Amino acid sequence: MFKTIEEAKRHIDANGYQIVDLKFSDLWGKWRHVTIPKSQFNEQLFRDGVGFDGSSVGLKSVSSGDMVILPDLKTAFCDTFCEHPTMSFICSAYEADSKKPFAYDPRNIAIRAEEHLRSSGIADESIWGPEYEFYVFNQVEFENSVNTASYRVDCLEADWNSSMGHHGHYIPLHGGYYAIRPKDQFHDMRTEMCLELEAMGVEVKYHHHEVGGPGQCEIETPLFGILDAGDSCQKVKYVAKNIAVRYGQSVTFMPKPLFGEAGSGMHFHQMLRKAGKNLFYSKDGYGFMSQLALWYIGGILKHGAALLAITNPSTNSYRRLIPGYEAPINAFFSLGNRSAAIRVPKYADQEDTARFEFRPPDATCNVYLALAAQLMAGIDGILNKIDPTAEGFGPFDVNLFSWSEEERKKIKALPTSLDQACDALEQDHEFLLAGGVFDKFQLEDWVKSLRQQHTSVNNRPHPFEMSLYYDA
Repeated sequence: MFKTIEEAKRHIDANGYQIVDLKFSDLWGKWRHVTIPKSQFNEQLFRDGVGFDGSSVGLKSVSSGDMVILPDLKTAFCDTFCEHPTMSFICSAYEADSKKPFAYDPRNIAIRAEEHLRSSGIADESIWGPEYEFYVFNQVEFENSVNTASYRVDCLEADWNSSMGHHGHYIPLHGGYYAIRPKDQFHDMRTEMCLELEAMGVEVKYHHHEVGGPGQCEIETPLFGILDAGDSCQKVKYVAKNIAVRYGQSVTFMPKPLFGEAGSGMHFHQMLRKAGKNLFYSKDGYGFMSQLALWYIGGILKHGAALLAITNPSTNSYRRLIPGYEAPINAFFSLGNRSAAIRVPKYADQEDTARFEFRPPDATCNVYLALAAQLMAGIDGILNKIDPTAEGFGPFDVNLFSWSEEERKKIKALPTSLDQACDALEQDHEFLLAGGVFDKFQLEDWVKSLRQQHTSVNNRPHPFEMSLYYDA
């Protein structure tokens, strides 16, 4: 938005802002923030940065935790969720002493991945379009202790409330796709989310009710460059959650909050451009995909199991990645097939729109790391000319669930647990290290953190086990 500090200061003064809020991502992709009065928004801030303890947000060890954040002037937006007039900036992390970009900062990793793309000579820029699915609940309760493990959520739309004597317009399980009012109870709330996002500079294509009957929603944005895509994702999650609070509701982006109902993914549409030209388009190609696009797809699918440790880094991710529910659990590509890990949309058939989407990811990922990792896999596919058809990745334009179990075994399966995804990343990560984009020690720490999550969940008695085994 702004090119210089002076320009930003003039805008802050002219529009009555009193406060400047500085937001940055921790290791796990969650926004953190620190707030300063506008008097402290000056040249010294951009020289020295604002100090913070990197060890508290997963970016550094305790023994050397000092870091600083510096705002990116291009990311300014008005934060209307603050009571006092507040201008917000998205920040990246830097070394406290040298002020060099901190190598492990997620946003800096996405920047390096794009630089690696350009240095390869393949393309000038990568273009991305994440999709945002989430659930809306009006009541959320959970408890975990030595003698208790429970949760309960409720939703105004859920047909499990049909006997309670309310409005009568309920949505059955799996019946929410494009539901209309009065069944769609959250239309106005989603509209307010979209208006808020557009005011923050995030263009919105549309919003609608998703398949999940009890409150599943989707907001979709156009395609962005890699950094704008990452920043926009953070804004979408921030806005959706805060607008929901205004309505007395709660939004969650967790992949599988409900048993037996559709999960929430975050599909990543993607393409490469060079000199403004879409390198993924070919008039005569399968699904209008070029040879370069197919090599890119080959890279994504070959490294797909390892990618899931970054794009699906939660135990809950693998509650969603199960057969049915349009879950992309197999490493193959297809035209219009929503059970494929990579779907080539049939409607994206023009030179400026031709692309594919990688469907397994979900919003528990750190979006900057997920973007960077997918791009690195695609670059590796292009440089090594990985042919997805020769590798057995399709295309398969059939309903795989109609195949016999023996036939389905021919297709490479993606991990079914966080532990399996960690195993895959440990065995296959060299493609991420190219160009110094990721760091081996960083990936080791990442896997260690994920395995701790897996162990924490796996070691706890599950409430359903009481039903199964209490009378042993």
